[in-house]
Amino acid sequence: MKKGIRNTAVLFTITWLSILLLACGNQATTPAAGAEDSKAATETTETTETTTAAEETNEGETRVFKDWTGHEVEVPVNPKRVIYHGEVTGDLLALGVVPVGILRQDGTVYDDQVAQAEDVGFPISVEKALALNPDLIIFSNSDETQYDQIAKVAPTVTFDSFGSIEDRMRILGDFLNKKQEAEDWITNHQKATEEMWKQLHENGLKEGETASVFTMYPGNRLFVMAGAGLPQLLYGKDGLKPTAEIQKVLDEDMGFVEISTEKLSEFAGDRIFILDPVTDDAKQSTKELLDSSIWKNLPAVKEGKVYRFNIVKASSDALSREWLLQELPKQMIQ
Repeated sequence: MKKGIRNTAVLFTITWLSILLLACGNQATTPAAGAEDSKAATETTETTETTTAAEETNEGETRVFKDWTGHEVEVPVNPKRVIYHGEVTGDLLALGVVPVGILRQDGTVYDDQVAQAEDVGFPISVEKALALNPDLIIFSNSDETQYDQIAKVAPTVTFDSFGSIEDRMRILGDFLNKKQEAEDWITNHQKATEEMWKQLHENGLKEGETASVFTMYPGNRLFVMAGAGLPQLLYGKDGLKPTAEIQKVLDEDMGFVEISTEKLSEFAGDRIFILDPVTDDAKQSTKELLDSSIWKNLPAVKEGKVYRFNIVKASSDALSREWLLQELPKQMIQ
C-alpha cells in the first residue's frame, strides 16, 4: 500500500492493519504523497492584509491554504475548535492543541489528554462533526467523497499523516498558527533522537545493524512494516538499517507488505521488533508464530535481540515518538 493510498484510521480502530487493509481496498485513485505534496501543502496565501504578527492572529481573519491533495481552502488564521480525523493526534497535542473531535483509539500514550474530545467515528460522522461547531477540520485522507461531505461542515484541509514527522509538524504548525512551537519541537526531538542513538551505540549497537518490524493480523497473516509507524524512527539518521527485502518495500513507497512465514528469514534483520496486536485472535496468531521452529531459528531470536511493543503505543505521532525514545533504550540495553 503506497503512502498516499490509504484511508485515515491507520492506527485507530480495533486493530491497526485492519484499517490499512480496508483502505487499500477502498481507494481507487489518489495523488501520490511525497516531496511535492509537502511542498504544496506549505504554500499559503493570506487573503487578508496583515502587517504585524499580532494582526495575523486576530479572530475572524482567514487565509487561503493549498492542502495535501490540492484543494485551495479558506481557513481561519487562528483556529480555535479543531477536528482532527487521522492517526497522528499526538502531533497536535505536542503543539499544545487539543482537538474537540478525534478518531479515537484507546490505549495510546496520550489517552488522558483527549478524554474530553468527541469521537467522530470512522468513516467520519458528518452529524457528529456538525454538532461540534468546528472552525477547522484536518482530514488525513484522500477520499474525495468523504471530503466533499465534511467540507460542508467547516473549512477542511487534507493532511498526509504518512509524511516525515518534521514535515507533519511544520505543516500542522502552519495550519494551527503554531509555527514556532513546531520548530521548537523539531529541534528538541532531533536532539533527543541523536542522544538516544548515541546511547545505544555506546551500549552495543553496531553501525550498519539491520532491523525488521513484524506484526500479525487476525487470520494468521504476517506483515512486515516498512514506511509507517515504528520503522520511521528505527530507519532514521544514526539508526538501524532496513534489510535488503524491506528496502525494496520502502523503494516502492509502501507502508507494509504481507509475507508468508516461509519468507520470514528473508526479511528478518539483526534485530527484530514485534508489534503486539489488539485483538485476541491476532494475539493467538502471534503466540503461534513465536512458538514456531521457523521463528526460533532466526539469528536475532537466538541472540535475544527481539523487542516487543504495543502496536497502539508504538505509533508514529509526536507524543508516541517521545515515548519510544525513552522505551527503546530500556529494551535494547541489556
